[in-house]
Parts: sequence; structure tokens; C-alpha cells
Amino acid sequence: MIRLIGYFFGVAIMLGLVVAGGIALYISQLTNDLPDYEVLARYEPAVTSRVHASDGELMAEFAKERRLFLPIQAIPDRVKAAFLSAEDKNFYTHPGIDLTGLARAIVTNLQNVGSGRRPVGASTITQQVAKNFLLTADQTYDRKIREMILAFRIEQAYSKDRILELYLNEIFFGLGSYGIAGAALAYFDKSVNELTIAEAAYLAALPKGPSNYHPFRHTERAIERRNWVIDQMVENGYVDPAEGAKAKETGLNVNPRRRGSNLFAGEYFTEEVRREIIQRYGEDALYAGGLSIRTTLDPKLQMMARTALQHGLIRFDTLRGFRGPVKNISTGGDWGVALAEVPALSDVPEWTLAVVLEVGAKGLELGLQPQREVSGQLEAERRTISLSAAEMGWAMRHVVDGKLVKAKSPADVLKVGDVVYVEKTADDGWTLRQVPKVGGGMVAMDPHTGRVLAMVGGFSFAASEFNRATQAMRQPGSSFKPILYAAALDNGYTPASVVLDGPITITIGNEVWSPKNYGGQAAGPSTLRAGIERSRNLMTVRLANDMGMPLVAEYAERFGVYDRMPPHIAMSLGSGETTVMRMVSAYSVFANGGKSIKPSLIDRIQDRYGKTVYKHDDRGCEGCNAAEWRGQGEPELIDTAEQVLDPMTAYQITSMMQGVVQRGTATTIAELGRPIAGKTGTTNDEKDAWFIGFTPDIVVGVYLGYDQPSPMGKGSTGGGLAAPIFKEFMAEALKDMRPVDFQIPQGMKLIPINRQTGMQASEGEPGVIMEAFKPGTGPADSYSIIGGEFGTSVEGAAISPSASRAISTGGGGLY
Repeated sequence: MIRLIGYFFGVAIMLGLVVAGGIALYISQLTNDLPDYEVLARYEPAVTSRVHASDGELMAEFAKERRLFLPIQAIPDRVKAAFLSAEDKNFYTHPGIDLTGLARAIVTNLQNVGSGRRPVGASTITQQVAKNFLLTADQTYDRKIREMILAFRIEQAYSKDRILELYLNEIFFGLGSYGIAGAALAYFDKSVNELTIAEAAYLAALPKGPSNYHPFRHTERAIERRNWVIDQMVENGYVDPAEGAKAKETGLNVNPRRRGSNLFAGEYFTEEVRREIIQRYGEDALYAGGLSIRTTLDPKLQMMARTALQHGLIRFDTLRGFRGPVKNISTGGDWGVALAEVPALSDVPEWTLAVVLEVGAKGLELGLQPQREVSGQLEAERRTISLSAAEMGWAMRHVVDGKLVKAKSPADVLKVGDVVYVEKTADDGWTLRQVPKVGGGMVAMDPHTGRVLAMVGGFSFAASEFNRATQAMRQPGSSFKPILYAAALDNGYTPASVVLDGPITITIGNEVWSPKNYGGQAAGPSTLRAGIERSRNLMTVRLANDMGMPLVAEYAERFGVYDRMPPHIAMSLGSGETTVMRMVSAYSVFANGGKSIKPSLIDRIQDRYGKTVYKHDDRGCEGCNAAEWRGQGEPELIDTAEQVLDPMTAYQITSMMQGVVQRGTATTIAELGRPIAGKTGTTNDEKDAWFIGFTPDIVVGVYLGYDQPSPMGKGSTGGGLAAPIFKEFMAEALKDMRPVDFQIPQGMKLIPINRQTGMQASEGEPGVIMEAFKPGTGPADSYSIIGGEFGTSVEGAAISPSASRAISTGGGGLY
């Protein structure tokens, strides 16, 4: 018997060894290709990049995975307790695997055999880290065993806090958010430190199945799961029963964080920054690199620029009549629901969509689009207003078959079911609105640093993302003339030089070009100052011909107006194409004493670790970091900007452009009562209207025109359309600042001259102006006219056929 028992015992041992060997071989095969868990030490998750305005206000966030990495020390104990209670209450005591939980899971899975239920995993937080970082999510026993082995190894290599840190920063929470910091923002628009017990518990409930506990689609299920987590927190001693009961009484109170641009009116600026970052560093750096981008945007100036440009576009558009409703819907039944489905302009909250309910001879009855949001959905609330015929007066001139028709009553303009925009007026009335068909762009810049303080690329980013400040290539017209005249002043001419403003014909082979002034009349011999102030085209062409177009092209490229400018004579009147941003940068040279600037939308970029990887202001400063004062002088910033124009020339052309404001084509600006210089520009057939102006501390450029270039109508000049927008902006931007005069460079002489002849004026002579002259120069001793000897025909000047057909007329006369 004993021998038989020994025999069976020996067989059992052999079978045990065989089984053990088989298990060892099986595990050995599973571990042969286990991933290297040491990669966790080099963990760099995809992190959200954030864009801030110059005052620190958040503008936008960009991410493939909306995540902000938080070290474990920055995560509150209450939040950690919620996740430990929900996922792994024995985390700080087990070796990577919770044997009790594993046994319970095995029993449960055996009981569920054949039921079709999903197997229970009983994964610890360490196992979840192994799965999320190193393995797939396959529901197989092989993967589970590999996960356990890795969990043991991870526990031996890293501290519990490090493992929990990896877990809390990696897991997916739903709503596109990853990591606890991203989830707190996505669900509650809060930092982790601000989370309540109930909020922390709800977030801890989500990793098990974010879609199963969606706050709006599965609210009851989400509350049930959250309350279970709260109960576990109480049971584990993290929360006292009274706090837990109080937390369970609250709703989910989810407040999803807004995506995209967060700064109102900053959408065009934000999108331009996004494109620049991608061009500079690539998409992965922006959407996963955790960059911190501090922009140059001044939110207050941005709002002013948006308002001024919108007002200008609306003024122009309303004079062209009403073009019709947004669409037509059925008003039967609950019209509020149908109207709520019509998309409105999200970035023009001043306007509200409304549907016409009744039409009468004296006015309209309209229903406003629902505005109140409940549980993530619009609630249809009925609210009606009346719009009298007087309040929609501008729309009584409406467009029918491309023609402007005067309506006899509101019924001729709109019918029941028409959806339109309305805006509340200052006197609590309402007025009809429509999205302007005309486009425009605006840029405000610091001329000393190139920092773009404000930029608006159109009426509404929601309506059109095309940025007319940086992407629209348009003819600058007469706003190009200051660059040409600066080239002349830098090369021997003076503001008092006289050029003939008379008819001229230029012939190249079979090409014949006869430019004209705006209004068609010639002024005769005129000083360079008069040429700028009155925007004379004929004398500008003669001046360009006299000094040579290659010189003009050189200065245009120096100023950054064009990369390569063909030396065609037609280009002298601004017939080339450029952008508002480039023109504002060029004018900054005048305001900056002739020094070039590099325009920038970004001040500084830091990586995820806070290291500065880009800084716009690269000026050196010797002595700025001195440890102590030893009698040394004040440190000075070393300005390395290139001097592209004589400082005296810069002042001369600035003074001449002050004359544009005081006496020339932009006299409406003079009402501001401040030292301002600038120049209007109007192109052929009034297709483009410009004004670029500046004070010593800010340069602002405005452009208006249809996206598909077409005439805006007679009289649509830079002085009539763009200058009023500039004026409205500057009135607000400068209202709290004291006036600052343009500084006269040392050594410059101011001499009284006759503004007609350009010669020195005698005492008591009428028509006298103080003109600035460089040392060694002055008014002519005898009267001479540049270009007079050419008569009315010039042969041999280069002219581009395309430029001659699209030549600018310059906005001359009094426009």
C-alpha cells in the first residue's frame, strides 16, 4: 500500500513538474517580446498647446488629446482618493496585482460562463498603466498575463506616486479630454484644485466607460455611478458620511468648456498664429507638444478694431440696399424649434436671427431665435418683436434681379417665414441687418517692435475664415506713393522740388498708357508735398520716370511691400498686389525713424517644460543682469534693426503725410486733433479703398473691397471709406493718451516756403508752409520744373501690359 501511494505520489510529482514546466515555457514565450517598461521614465504625453493674449488672457487651446500634464504633487488628495476608491483601493499596499480582487474576478467569470457577459478584469491601477502604455486592449488571457508580469516589473522600478501620476495623466475621460487636468477643464471648466467631492467622484467614475456615463445622454446612470464612488470614498475613510450625503444630493452640474478660440473677436488672430506655429514647428508640436504661446494681441485694441471695421462695412453695405433673407422656414406649429436650427453667426452676438410672422403696411412682427441653453440643447422659447417701416428704412431700398428698387411697404421686401438678422438699437428699438457683401481687413502695429496689437480679417470669422489682412493680395493704389516719394527724398529731391502734374503718354512698342488723376484734371507744376497731399498721379509718374523705376523697386523691396517688384512704370501708382500687413509694416519704417521692423504676432513660445524656444524681441542688453550697482550707467538695449531709410527722410515724408490729414485727401482724420500722418489709396474703378496712418506709437492700416475685385461705386475712395474706420478706431484707442508730436531729427532745418513754387517765402507772403530740409539742402534759388521738358509723351519707359490695364488711379483730388 505504501509502495502504491509512493508510486502515485511520484506520478503526481512528475505531472506537476511537467505542468510547471509547461507553464514556465508558456510564460517564457509570453515574456520574450514584452515591451520595455523603461519607456515610462521617458513619458512625454500629447499635451494641449495654449495661446495667450499679451495680458495673459487665454485665447485658444489646440490638441489632438486635450491634456495638461500635472505632477502628482499638484493633484489634490481628494481627487486621488476618488480614483483610488473607484479603481484600486489597495493600490498603496499591493505589489502590482490585487490577489483578493483577482480571486473575486475569477469566481465571477466562472459563474458567468455561457451568459455572454464581458469578463471581469480586476485590473489594478498598475495593470492599467501597463495596458495603456505598453500593451493593446485585447480581451485575451495572453494579454492579461503579460499585463500582470509587467505590473510586477513596473512596481519594482517606479514608486507608487509615479505610477499614479502616469495613470491620472494618461487615461481617457470622454469629451475629447485626456488626463485629470484636461477632464476638469472639459467637464467643469475648472482647475483640478477647484473640484468638489461630487465633481471629483464623477470624473473618477468615467474611466470605466466614458460613453456609458455621458452627462447628457445617460444622466441617471452617470449619477448612479458617481454616487457609488462617493460611497466608496466614505467607506474607505476619505470623506465623512455627512459630506458624502451632501455630495450625493447635487446634480452633475457639468459645464463643458468652449473649444476653439476663447477670446471674443480674436478668431482671425488666433487662426493666423495657428498657421504660423504649424509652419514653424509642424502640426505635432502644436497639437501634442504642450507649447505655451504668448501673442502680441491687445484684447482691448482688438475689440476696438473689430467694432470699427464692422461699422465701416455695415455703413457701406446698407447704402447698397437689402439683398434678401437668410432663408425661409415654415412658421406653422412651433416655429421656435425650426428657427433654432438655423445657424447664426457665433462671433456676432449683437445680432439675432428672427423669423417674419406677420407682414403689414406699417411694419413686421418677428419671432426671435431661442437663446437659452438647457442641458446642452437649445430650448425653444417664443419671443416676438415688432419692426416698423421706419426701423427697417434702409432695407426699403432692396435688390431685385440685380437692380436697386424702392419698396412701397415692408410687404414688398419680406414675406412670412423669411429669416433675417435683427439688432437692438440704443433706444431699445430694433433694426434689420444683413452680412455685408464687401470685405475688408485691418491691422494695428507697434512701429518700434513690429508687435501686431490687433488684426481683423473680415466682418465675421464664422461667415468667412479668409483673412483679408494677411491673405488678400490687393493693389495698394496711392497708399504706395509714400514709398516712392521716400525714395526720391533719400536721393537728392526735397519736399519743395517741383514736378509737372500734366498729361503724359507713355509708349512702349505698341503699348500706350495715359494715366490720369482722380477727377481727370491736371494741377500743373506742384511740389512733392502737394503731390502727396493731393495724391497726384501724373506728377508721380513723372517723378518715377525721372529717378528710374529700378530705384523705386529697390525701396519697395527694402520696405517689404513686395518681395520682388518688376520695374514697370505702372507700378509707381500702386498697381502691384500686396497685403494690409505688409503695408502697415512698411509705414512702420516712417514712424520708427527709418529702421526696418519685423512684424510678429508672437512674443514668446515656451515648450512643455517652460524653456523659451522663441522670442521675438532679440535685442541684446549689456548690463541688464548685473548682480549689483557699482556706479555703472543705466543698461541700454542694443537695437540691431536695419536702417533702411535716412531718419531725416523718414521725418520729411511723415511731415508730408501729416499734410494729407490736415489739408489733403483724409481731412476727416484731422478732427481727432492729434498729430497723425497717413495716406489714402483708391484703385482703378474704385475696386480697393485704403488708408494707412500712424502716430509716433501706433500704425494702423485699413482696406475695403469685394473679395472678387469689382467696382464699389463712384466715390468709394480711401478717404471716404477707409479713413472713417481708421478715425473711429483711433478715437477710442487714443482717448486716454496724451498727444505726442513726431520728433524732428537733430540738424534738420525748418524753412518757410511758398507751397505753390517751392521757393523760400518772404515775410508776409500768402500760402506759406514750414518745410523740413536736410543739412546742406534747401529751397531752390530759381524756379525749375522736373519733367516739363518731356512734354506730353515719354518713350522708352518700361510698362507692364497687365499693370497698364489694372493701373491705380490713386485717390487724388479731395478724396
